[in-house]
Amino acid sequence: MSIIRNPILPGFNPDPSICRAGEDYYIAVSTFEWFPGVGIYHSKDLKNWRLVSRPLNRLSQLQMIGNPDSGGVWAPALSYHDGMFWLIYTDVKVTEGQWKDCHNYLVTCETIDGEWSEPIHMNSSGFDPSLFHDDDGKKYFVNMVWDHRVSHHNFYGIVLQEYDVEQQKLVGKKEIIFKGTDIKLTEAPHVYKANGYYYLLTAEGGTKYDHQATIARSKNIWGPYDVHPENPLITSFPYPRNPLQKAGHASIVQTHTDEWFLVHLTGRPLPRENQPLLDPRGFCPLGRETAIQRLEWKNDWPYVVGGNEPALEIEGPAIDEVKWDDVAEKDDFDQDTLSLHFQTLRIPLDESIASLKERPGHLRLYGRESLTSKFTQAYVARRWQHFTFTAETKVAFHPETFQQAAGLVNYYNTQNWTALQLTWNEEKGRVLELTTCDHFTFDQPLRDRPIVIPENIDYVYLRVNVDTHLYRYSYSFTGKEWTEIPIDFHSYKLSDDYIQGGGFFTGAFVGMQCQDTSGQRLHADFDYFIYKERHH
Repeated sequence: MSIIRNPILPGFNPDPSICRAGEDYYIAVSTFEWFPGVGIYHSKDLKNWRLVSRPLNRLSQLQMIGNPDSGGVWAPALSYHDGMFWLIYTDVKVTEGQWKDCHNYLVTCETIDGEWSEPIHMNSSGFDPSLFHDDDGKKYFVNMVWDHRVSHHNFYGIVLQEYDVEQQKLVGKKEIIFKGTDIKLTEAPHVYKANGYYYLLTAEGGTKYDHQATIARSKNIWGPYDVHPENPLITSFPYPRNPLQKAGHASIVQTHTDEWFLVHLTGRPLPRENQPLLDPRGFCPLGRETAIQRLEWKNDWPYVVGGNEPALEIEGPAIDEVKWDDVAEKDDFDQDTLSLHFQTLRIPLDESIASLKERPGHLRLYGRESLTSKFTQAYVARRWQHFTFTAETKVAFHPETFQQAAGLVNYYNTQNWTALQLTWNEEKGRVLELTTCDHFTFDQPLRDRPIVIPENIDYVYLRVNVDTHLYRYSYSFTGKEWTEIPIDFHSYKLSDDYIQGGGFFTGAFVGMQCQDTSGQRLHADFDYFIYKERHH
């Protein structure tokens, strides 16, 4: 048995839904407004994982243009039954105010990385849906129901309805089977069957530091459900010194070696010396991550081994370790398609926005809308997955107006980001400019002293060094000598916990961007992109 160290999916990989197909294990995670939708990771041993699929890669499956920040794909649910994979997902259209307008869909595929089907609309009554395959051949759909009424708690309860595969729709009665505990905010339902019971696993307490996973059981799928005698199943709330905070939103798998494991959402706050421990508990720029715990059974109830708080290290299953190749640190853009680790905001990048063919060995981005747009941005980025790392790119860009800019961007959402961009200045010609957006307040910290780019230079090299709490940008005109710009940026400002007081759901990204708000769609050519963890 090997030791598994948490988190198993570092960086923004929340709301894990785990499933087994034979001796293969898959976890699906939320992607919110990032396209393509859903990330699916594959493992043979529950320890080593690789990204293998982004199933929602067509506009017919996922149309998010105009979706709000932290809208889009919430909490997918992945299962394997009848020789195929079933993926349930939500597209959330409205997040602010009294309503959560959202639509729930089902897609299927016989292989995890194949072309997934066109979506079937299931319902729109609430989010976090999942599909349960009973052993009598019936299928059941569960989701939380949203209550917009002013005097009511928004989380109305968990609804159950049968799904008819032939008719491709929900049929029969709809019943609220569980109203949750007094912790409330009951969401993320998953149904399991074992020991003659149906187990209903939910998340409660919201997805911040008071998050937890709650489990209940019944002899009848329609209830009534009895809550675990020592609920919650897992939480970090009573354990503020645990490095894995926010534990909750979980799912369960039984291995082919007949062992049981729980995967769950977690967040790792930045270290906070000499700060109060409890409030606030800190900031997680890496977003909400995925961790794994071992389960044991007592009196037909599951328990997390070692107590109901997350462990940094657990004993893996009795399965030989299978390692995958490391993700390459440098992407030279020599392939026909982008790496699965890159995503874009809300929309696919068709040839009118991005091309790997126009200039071979480069990613060409055609300038589109600004970094504050919820519609058509030309921004290709990947997650922050480490507390200390370097990201670097090399770009050729020849703007003729200050409305054209391209460069390296660290981004949380439309209201919180920083950018080092090549742009145009009427007096100085081509320049490097820093632009920041902090809760929708803009600044250009170089003031009236942008960095002038020498006239004979085609490519400019751009770099960011992230060092736990702070990050700084650097540039080079040769690729050999680098100049650091002596302005500190704070990592915590790219965290869920900072954004409008918390309650947003993604994580920090770093990537390549081109904008042209003059409408001429001037292009920038990026020769490579490097993302490299640095060890202290």
